[in-house]
Amino acid sequence: MDFSSAIPTFVITLREGVEAALVVGIVLACLKKAKQGHLKIWVYAAVAAGIAASGIVGVVLSQAAQALSQSQNPYAATLELFLEAIFGLIAIVMLSWMLIWMTKQARFMKAQVEGAIEQAMATNAGWGVFTLVFVAILREGFETVLFIAAKFQQGLIPSLGSVAGLSVAAGIGALLFKWGVKINIRRFFQVMGVLLLLIVSGLVVSSLGHLDTAIATLAQSDRQSAGMCVFYEKFTKVHSCNLGALVWNTSKVLPEDKFPGLLLSALFGYTDKLYLVPAIAYVGFLISIGGMYFRSLNPQKPKQSNTPVPAKTN
Repeated sequence: MDFSSAIPTFVITLREGVEAALVVGIVLACLKKAKQGHLKIWVYAAVAAGIAASGIVGVVLSQAAQALSQSQNPYAATLELFLEAIFGLIAIVMLSWMLIWMTKQARFMKAQVEGAIEQAMATNAGWGVFTLVFVAILREGFETVLFIAAKFQQGLIPSLGSVAGLSVAAGIGALLFKWGVKINIRRFFQVMGVLLLLIVSGLVVSSLGHLDTAIATLAQSDRQSAGMCVFYEKFTKVHSCNLGALVWNTSKVLPEDKFPGLLLSALFGYTDKLYLVPAIAYVGFLISIGGMYFRSLNPQKPKQSNTPVPAKTN
């Protein structure tokens, strides 16, 4: 059994899970400080509900994918490819936003959560704490579920990576808040951020590939859709439907269905047949989103004005 497809979901769930564990740990610490230990049950209930809700979404999506693959509809395979591409694009947007926004907000997380807890305890304490933790868990879980949904054809293996990532994240949370072990969280998120950036960059390539294959399949099955493919032999002999000319073909040197190509494909979206449009999109994504991410790691401090302050006069 090939477990390489579990690695990307493990990395994503580990990072998302540690982030959620920090929120839960801060909430529990605030409740302990405020001597509101009786509200802990609401925190644990919110964690369970958030995981369950994410799991339900995952089950619904996997069942829909399975129903499509078993359908007798001649367009079922094409629709499945379109769905994979769509979920891939949504996952790219959400994971990119999370990567950049959360990196910028990380230094303020503790203060923000503490403020939200104080506000929750001032009103309807139980439901306020529940809502705060539930939304945090559901947000992280939903992003992971979307990533898995973008890889329908890989079956349940990515889900195993998610379970492992959640387990390790829970262990890190326990080390931090229960046993007081010192961990460089800043360095952890930086390393996970770089890995996530590379994984999502690979998802750009695979999502465009699914979209192109879906369009090509539709064009071949329906004469009225034949014009959807814009690249023909008059442009280049070796081409895709809409992704342009072939940039490289390493299928004989490093095939993507054999190790280590299989691992590179699962982690970073490596493909042994890369076309022009995905190549440009990959480089463009790394430069744009990667640049924004690395700038968010070292925010520039506002320049102090050198204008002298006028002296007070009596």
